[in-house]
Amino acid sequence: MSVYDKLKELNITLPPVAVPAAAYVPYVQTGNLVFLSGHIARKDGKPWAAQFGRDIGTEEGKQAARAVAIDLLGTLHAATGGDLNRVKRVVKLMSLVNSTGDYTEQHLVTNGASELIGEVFGPEKGTHARSAFGVAQIPLGACVEIELIAELA
Repeated sequence: MSVYDKLKELNITLPPVAVPAAAYVPYVQTGNLVFLSGHIARKDGKPWAAQFGRDIGTEEGKQAARAVAIDLLGTLHAATGGDLNRVKRVVKLMSLVNSTGDYTEQHLVTNGASELIGEVFGPEKGTHARSAFGVAQIPLGACVEIELIAELA
């Protein structure tokens, strides 16, 4: 099954590449690796502002991370020249989770992105290394920011 068949099955429409909010580009390719800049969680087109341990819970956070993964897929689609089937392997996700000092479920929030990436690309291409950090704040107050590294064929 192609990546696009899987996206259709999941009822996912890829968004366009977001315009950078500062002095950076959405992605950079070097050799066969493509590095996607961090994408923040958005809800209804605006930053999904919240802090875990204060005003958002883990289950809702998984949905926020899944939404970020969909945005990352849109950028990855552009980075591959419009062909996600060129993705040989998703190498790594790095997740920043806006959290209070006593919140410890950053890894569970990040599962929302990891599980979707694995579902879209399958176990051989979608299983990836990962880091999930709790941070005191993310730009625009977003609850989650995730970046992605992929290898292209």
